Amino acid sequence: MAAEVILASASPRREELLCLLGVDFRVIPSEFDESVVVTWPPEQHVLESATGKAVWVATRIDDALVIGADTVVVVDDKILGKPKSAEDARSMLRLLSGRSHYVYTGICVLQRSGGNTVRTDRDYVRTEVRFGPLTDELIDLYVSTGEPLDKAGAYGIQERGSILVESVVGDYFNVVGLPLYRLSRMLMSFGITFFGQIA
Repeated sequence: MAAEVILASASPRREELLCLLGVDFRVIPSEFDESVVVTWPPEQHVLESATGKAVWVATRIDDALVIGADTVVVVDDKILGKPKSAEDARSMLRLLSGRSHYVYTGICVLQRSGGNTVRTDRDYVRTEVRFGPLTDELIDLYVSTGEPLDKAGAYGIQERGSILVESVVGDYFNVVGLPLYRLSRMLMSFGITFFGQIA
């Protein structure tokens, strides 16, 4: 089994979610350039980006399990990233108002041993999220909090953005940024244990 678990992400949300699994890990933010990744289809995009993030960290580590992840919001066959401005955030939220969209997260787990990558496991999860109708006043109020500016799709379901969401079909934690059910099964296959129990 790998000597340690490393999360290749600067996201505090992913760090908090991984803590829920009761796994000891440390964080090494990846500096992978996501602009080189294909933009479509979304499942390929998140898998390639998650892999790129994991590889960037893994090649700097001799012995570890490295977890990379990437999350995107998709609506009208278009990927919504983080808004570039408050007005961009308003445009995204108006686009999502009163309808469903999809959140994709790709996960890549790389096993390093003796300075070599000996195993790679990748998967992605898709969740459907439906927004209730949003008034311009509510959108303006939400954007004024500053919360949408560092979130894909311009909202955080686990924070103030929760009042925008009418329903979720699928893995809620995927929308936050780390599908814990799928990730836990991937880690089990590498021999990782949870809560002091045997995997």
